[in-house]
This record gives sequence, structure tokens and C-alpha cells, in this order.
Amino acid sequence: MEIILLERIEKLGAIGDVVTVKDGYARNYLLPNKKALRSNNANKAVFEANRARIESENAARRGDAEKAAEGVNGKQIVLIRQSSNAGHLYGSVAVRDVVEALHAEGITNVTKAMVVLERPIKTLGVFDVKVALHPEVAVTITVNVARSPEEAELQSQGVDVMAEMFEKDETGFTEEYDPNAEPGEIAAETEEDAPAEDEA
Repeated sequence: MEIILLERIEKLGAIGDVVTVKDGYARNYLLPNKKALRSNNANKAVFEANRARIESENAARRGDAEKAAEGVNGKQIVLIRQSSNAGHLYGSVAVRDVVEALHAEGITNVTKAMVVLERPIKTLGVFDVKVALHPEVAVTITVNVARSPEEAELQSQGVDVMAEMFEKDETGFTEEYDPNAEPGEIAAETEEDAPAEDEA
């Protein structure tokens, strides 16, 4: 379907561009959200008549977003989560969690639609997350996912908490190795340790 863009859409084009997109994308997202018009002679005439107003409104929104960006750009939020010993979270960190954490920090102008999370975060660590405050204004925030505020502090200083934990584990624990054991079997007991078998 051919459409006229009413705002800049990443990877599609700028205001006023006539582009071809899949019908479903146009019908389910672009048209209902007033981001585009169907491309036909009547709509082209309407767009050209209103072009100056559309562009000035967009410039005003972009200016507001640039002001808001100063308070958001580079912001670090800490999310405390439970995880396995390997650092995998029980559950995951989604867009909603990021928005709620920003709101708790007093940044209330960020909505779920603005947070660009390629996939949910499922491990401990520090992640850069893009926030698109406007189609032409994007900033990056840091999401620090840790098991405690102390670990979050260490991670923010660049310490790999999981690697340190594994090093501690390795120094304090050695397992008997039986080269004949099947994978998953416990090392065979030595003859002195083995209980006498009842002969049946």
C-alpha cells in the first residue's frame, strides 16, 4: 500500500515522503496512529494544504523532546532481580519494568512506546537501552540489573560480578573425578567407603 508519511519513521522516510509498505503495517499501525495517510489524490491535496502546519507541529514536538532528552540521556536505573547462580534471571526485564523504574526516578515523560528493547533482558549485567522521545530524538539510558544494590554498585564500576563469583566457587570446591563415570553420574565411591552389598 502506498502511503504519505505524517512524521519521520525510522527506515521508511521523512514527513511528506510517499512510500510503499505492507498492507497490514499500514492498516494496523501507521493509519490508526495518524502517522500516515493513504496515498491518493485527495489525501495528497489535503497534505500539501496542511504541510506547513504539520511540519511546524513536528518541529515544536521535536523541540520539547530535545529539552526532555537532557534529563533522560545517560540516566542509569538499577533493577534488583533474583537470578540463578549462572546469572540467568527468574523471569525477565521488559519495557514496562524500565518505564516504571524511570517514573520512580521522577522521569514521567517516557512511555512504553518510546522504549526500544530489542528483546527482554534475561541475565544480570549492565545494558544500554534506546529511548525514542520523538521520531527524530533518541537517547540512551543504562539499565543495571543486579541481585542487590551492592552488586549494582560493583557492576556500575565495571566489575563483572558473575565472573568474580565463579572464581570464588572454583577455589573453594573440588570434585572427585572418575574418568569411567557416565555423564551426570556421581564419582564412584572407593572400595573402603562402599557399604558391603547384601548377597541375594
